[in-house]
Amino acid sequence: MNARADHLHTASSATDFDLNAQQQIGQIAVHLPGATAVFRRLKLDFCCGGQVALAQATADKGLDVNAVLAELAALQHHEAAPEAASPSVLIDHILVRYHEVHRAQLPELIRMARRVEAVHRDNPQVPAGLADLLEAMHEELLSHMRKEEQILFPMMKAGGSPFVGQPISMMRAEHVDHGAALDQLNALTHDATPPLGACNTWRALYAGIAQLNDDLISHIHLENNVLFPAFEADAAPSATSSPAQGCGSSGCACG
Repeated sequence: MNARADHLHTASSATDFDLNAQQQIGQIAVHLPGATAVFRRLKLDFCCGGQVALAQATADKGLDVNAVLAELAALQHHEAAPEAASPSVLIDHILVRYHEVHRAQLPELIRMARRVEAVHRDNPQVPAGLADLLEAMHEELLSHMRKEEQILFPMMKAGGSPFVGQPISMMRAEHVDHGAALDQLNALTHDATPPLGACNTWRALYAGIAQLNDDLISHIHLENNVLFPAFEADAAPSATSSPAQGCGSSGCACG
């Protein structure tokens, strides 16, 4: 799948999932990215014991099912950015909805990928090298987001600058790299499609990868097509021109 902004979904499966106490924890793990980290911390077996309803699983552990449901519900992210938002409000939305989410979702995906690669290493359909690819994406995203948070976003919140085009150009170029990484990720996982008979961990891993794909595309779209243009018009022409902004690459995610 080509990682482009025109593949945006209006709603994610995590948002649409009907979360309730009678859902089997294995199904919650598969359909709600991030739930596996909650279940691991609470020592709820979503893999081999995944056929048990959340209500029963929490009762067996002496846990408050409503508290667990509230924690899981917080994982159901909503896509919509504030309408007619000022750059400052839009930046705050990006920080909470995407930067914080990427920092939370990737370490859990890496952990599950290493588990799947180790446990199912004899399966010809195992995605060998997936954990390493996710780790590389994690490092690149952390570096990219730090640059935005420490340099570009403060500059924008201060009203911009004639030289804002230079960091914007750099971020656009890195967005193209992120799109290429998503193309690699989707090729390795067959567009996050688990094989028949895949265990709950494998299926949850791929559900999380599908969510990462949607989140990162939405994140890049919001910056490239909404936030950045508001500042590029006033930037110095020499600071906004860069050959990396072209859309010829199959990994381009700028739409």
